[in-house]
Amino acid sequence: MYSSHIEKIECCTQNQLHTLVALMQQLPEFDGRHDSEALISRLQHQSHLALLSFVEGEPAGFKLGYALDDSTFYSWLGGVLPDFRQLGLAKSMLLEQEAWAKAKGYNRIEVKTLNRFAPMLSMLVRCGYQVVELQPHDNSALNKITLRKSL
Repeated sequence: MYSSHIEKIECCTQNQLHTLVALMQQLPEFDGRHDSEALISRLQHQSHLALLSFVEGEPAGFKLGYALDDSTFYSWLGGVLPDFRQLGLAKSMLLEQEAWAKAKGYNRIEVKTLNRFAPMLSMLVRCGYQVVELQPHDNSALNKITLRKSL
């Protein structure tokens, strides 16, 4: 059995943002468009939460979100490094994010993903998220899906 823990960060430091970017650069699903400056510009004036997941003390994944308004928390970016998948880390971070958002007074969480990320879609649906919008693309794998869950 492995030991794991999740670190909650409500206001990211430069060093923590660099850790998030380093994790993103190791995820095959990300295209490198999110650097520290992109994260800072998106988060600097927003209430936000970053979750860092560690396995045996090593960074293994992250989940990052911010307030869209007083009632909606947006789960923006997240992922688990390939070597640490199938350990339940993504679901643990999702549940941690939901509990935090509910405790902070948010009424719902919204997330967007692409059709090609089937494991993510499956997890979200199993956890009670419902599809509320579909933005079609010529390539159906690139359809953008918006899901929402009431807290």
